[in-house]
Amino acid sequence: MQDNFLKTKTTSIDINGHTITFETGKIARQANGSVVVRCGDTMILATCCATSHPLENIDFLPLKIDYQEKFASTGKTVSGFIKREGKPTQNEILVCRLIDRPLRPMFAEGYYHDTQVMSTVLSYDGVHNPDVLAICACSAALAISDIPLLKPIAAVRVGMIDNQFVINPKAEDQKLSKLDLVLAGTEDAVLMIEGSADFLTEEQVLEAIRIGHESIQKICKGLKEWQDAIGKPKISETLKLLDPAITKAVKELGGAEMPVALRNREKAVREKTVGAIEKKIIETLTNETATPQYSVSDVKKALKYYTSGIMRQMILNDGIRCDGRNLTTIRPIAIEQGILPRTHGSSLFTRGETQAIAICVLGPDSMGQRYEDLNIDGLQRFYLQYFFPPYSVGEVGRIGTPGRREIGHGKLAERALAAIIPPKETFPYTIRLESNITESNGSSSMASVCGGCLALMDAGVPIKRPVAGIAMGLILENNRCAILSDILGVEDALGDMDFKVTGCKDGITAFQMDIKVEGITIDIMRQALMQAKEGRLHILNKMIEVCPKPRAEMSMYAPRIETMQVKASKIGIIIGPGGKQIRAIIEECGVEVDINDEGIINISGSSAEKIEKAKKIINGLIAEAEIGKTYTGPITSIVPFGMFVEIMPGKEGLCHISEIDSQRIENIFDYTKDKFKVGDELSVQVLDINDRGQIKLSRRSLLNNKRNG
Repeated sequence: MQDNFLKTKTTSIDINGHTITFETGKIARQANGSVVVRCGDTMILATCCATSHPLENIDFLPLKIDYQEKFASTGKTVSGFIKREGKPTQNEILVCRLIDRPLRPMFAEGYYHDTQVMSTVLSYDGVHNPDVLAICACSAALAISDIPLLKPIAAVRVGMIDNQFVINPKAEDQKLSKLDLVLAGTEDAVLMIEGSADFLTEEQVLEAIRIGHESIQKICKGLKEWQDAIGKPKISETLKLLDPAITKAVKELGGAEMPVALRNREKAVREKTVGAIEKKIIETLTNETATPQYSVSDVKKALKYYTSGIMRQMILNDGIRCDGRNLTTIRPIAIEQGILPRTHGSSLFTRGETQAIAICVLGPDSMGQRYEDLNIDGLQRFYLQYFFPPYSVGEVGRIGTPGRREIGHGKLAERALAAIIPPKETFPYTIRLESNITESNGSSSMASVCGGCLALMDAGVPIKRPVAGIAMGLILENNRCAILSDILGVEDALGDMDFKVTGCKDGITAFQMDIKVEGITIDIMRQALMQAKEGRLHILNKMIEVCPKPRAEMSMYAPRIETMQVKASKIGIIIGPGGKQIRAIIEECGVEVDINDEGIINISGSSAEKIEKAKKIINGLIAEAEIGKTYTGPITSIVPFGMFVEIMPGKEGLCHISEIDSQRIENIFDYTKDKFKVGDELSVQVLDINDRGQIKLSRRSLLNNKRNG
């Protein structure tokens, strides 16, 4: 009875010795498409739903992508007061972007139904990473649904371990990898790459892409066969294809004005002129008296095709771009270091009409960015945050929590620079970078990389080597292609590729590629990477001219941090009962003290004197008194049976009344009245230390030694 009620259909694909199983028919059956993907004990549910009718008056695909990692999937719950998952974490947002970018260009032309694709991690084994499986799961759910996805896509991760490329490495193995490449595409072409590398060459990255695409082809082939066997017929009757008559009318009204307007070299002038022409065309073709009368959304869509066509032909036929550059020229670059006097490091990086103020802040471990995911509750000692205010593009907009774009751009720049951050052992600071975009006309994330590197150098961070970044574009029509260096915003929007590459002359540290059309070959990618290297080195040389190496001295406003190593058995002594001792050190010295389980202590303060004082106290706490050794310290108290003397910071011993003087003392208070008081310095010798650590002191032995000497 149960088998008849829940009829499941499955298919399995083997990748690098791991079986990926796709199942439908049991869970979330009311969705347009629903699939559970399993690899090992990692399981992901993906669903897709769409409205029955297309939205009106829009000229874009209304697609929502959501990804959620359930902490229960790995037997955990969310830390903190609220135990329910809330707003998406940074990692969830980044995976949403990974899913969205290869899927979006594969929807049928004219599809305007409100569509939502959701993926949820239901079980996680800590071995098989869920992000690439989620991309495959969402593709499978769309493939077997009636939503018109043109063809299935798939994704894999490529690592490089012991100089060997590995497909979908285990999570633990990936920690040893010099490459973290997430690759997505169809059976015929690559649509997206994202990741970072430890200065790999262009040829190594290309080989990783080639090997990864072979596995993608295998998954896509399996999903296509599954779709053909069990998939629903695709929606076609509600597709809203653009009437060729609208495009013709737009072209006629644009006449000779639009090509001239698009050749304005300044962005503001170009946008104002093009906007005026577009406004006139829209008003003419949507006017109530117009015959025929077209909708605003249709005219806007036709305008996009029209302006894109002019720009593309200008590039392909004349080799000239909107701002007058040829295909390989980099826009003018201006750099100013240390523009903000009270920050620890700052740089103003301007490339054409794209500008970033990068700021570096240095601090102790307490400044680290805490995060929680399915694997660990961790702390980042280096992170970059990207800010994109509306004024950077001359617009009015909201200011609030960062959007997916800001988080994605910031993470790309962070990956690019992570490879050059010195290890904690040699530079014990937490590093926070800000990239504040003050102007934007293409590739602000790459300006963040360049500005961020310069801000690190201005702060005196001993980076391994400088790196720069560049964004490449592509125009591809039939057998003709043009690769563009340092693309403008309009070239990103109307072109076929956005390919960002960061690194130095020796190799690549990060990359991100989105492709809107199929047909880009490995040879085209190779050409793009080599052209990107030339542009990257040009930018890097401009940076080195201004700042050839990191500052020798850090800012006077940066905290000073020193590191100590103590035995793990001494950690409790330094912390004290309930943290009393470490709090006392912090309050007395005006420093911050962080200690880990291995006994590594970071002491940060505004001056070397404060740090030295804290180190002296800590050394005193952990120091071992030696029998026979003489110490000098203050008298901390006088009691009827003797005096307590602090021989080391935080460590006292008892000088018994019989060991104070060579003469017999009847009453200690009478004896000390004119000789000693609390706080006076007293030299004593350690006679003995018992099993409980109590220290027996003697002043008399020193007096006798002095007389004998």
